[in-house]
Amino acid sequence: MAGNSQRRNRRNPDSKKGASVGTGGHSRKALQGKGPTPPASARKGHIKQRQANAAVKREMDAKSRAGMRRAGASGRGGRGGSGAAELVFGRNSVVEALRGGVPATALYVLQFIDTDDRVREALQAATERGVPLMEAPRVQLDNMTGGMNHQGMVLQVPPYEYAHPEDLLADAADNGEDPLVIALDGVTDSRNLGAVVRSAAAFGAHGVVIPERRAAGMTAGAWKTSSGAAARLPVARATNMTRALEAYQKAGLLVVGLAADGEAEIGDLAALTGPVVIVAGSEGKGLSRLVSETCDIRVRIPMPGATESLNAGVAAGIVLYEAARLRAKGA
Repeated sequence: MAGNSQRRNRRNPDSKKGASVGTGGHSRKALQGKGPTPPASARKGHIKQRQANAAVKREMDAKSRAGMRRAGASGRGGRGGSGAAELVFGRNSVVEALRGGVPATALYVLQFIDTDDRVREALQAATERGVPLMEAPRVQLDNMTGGMNHQGMVLQVPPYEYAHPEDLLADAADNGEDPLVIALDGVTDSRNLGAVVRSAAAFGAHGVVIPERRAAGMTAGAWKTSSGAAARLPVARATNMTRALEAYQKAGLLVVGLAADGEAEIGDLAALTGPVVIVAGSEGKGLSRLVSETCDIRVRIPMPGATESLNAGVAAGIVLYEAARLRAKGA
């Protein structure tokens, strides 16, 4: 039909529509082919391309996790690491960790993240501290956090460098002081550990000893609760707490256990002025049987109130204050 109309127009110049105008060859290139069709994996938006990108991403994530495991296993050198890097995620948690001086090796931020005050504060704090900022897609952050709600922010915390229990005695000897050590038996709350570390640093202790198993470790929560004291005071980890206490006894330290039914009151213990290790148990169970039997003496904190027991952080703070008071008085 269109051809007949064009022929009529050419034959009849007076037609309303007039003669059709040719392209003059200008559109000849439009008729040329665009080459062979690319494979499906190279076509944008094709399911094959999405699958290929996902496979590459999985491989990159696996390499990243393997690198993190290697970093955690090797630690940062020196006194030994805890064995694995820790991840802090969620905007509030990341901001609080950075505010608390928690050490960090990287801050992963979601690509095209919706910025708010917490995100801006975290980015500014990380930049000021020299923490590397890593932009990451959502799938990578999901894999890192096991699918938990990370809110687009993941902070990588390096393994803590634990000391050896003997190192605490060496530190005291280097300062020409009688050792004052705090040992925690069965304390599983990292905030209690952080509080003990803070009190120990405030009252001049030479370190804190914790068990290797079934006990709280120096996590980001403990770091934050210590308010920076964890960077100044060593925390040692003992494979066997009873053996560690026996080794301290052989080195001349008096092992003092805190117990609600202790045979002496803390105010009557003049031995706090000499080399001593103070052992605090968990709030619920107190000292374990073997640790309690290893102690040279068990003391109690007199409490006229109705409270039957104190948590490890509060109890250690009271005894450390008393030790600092007696030592200052005898100096």
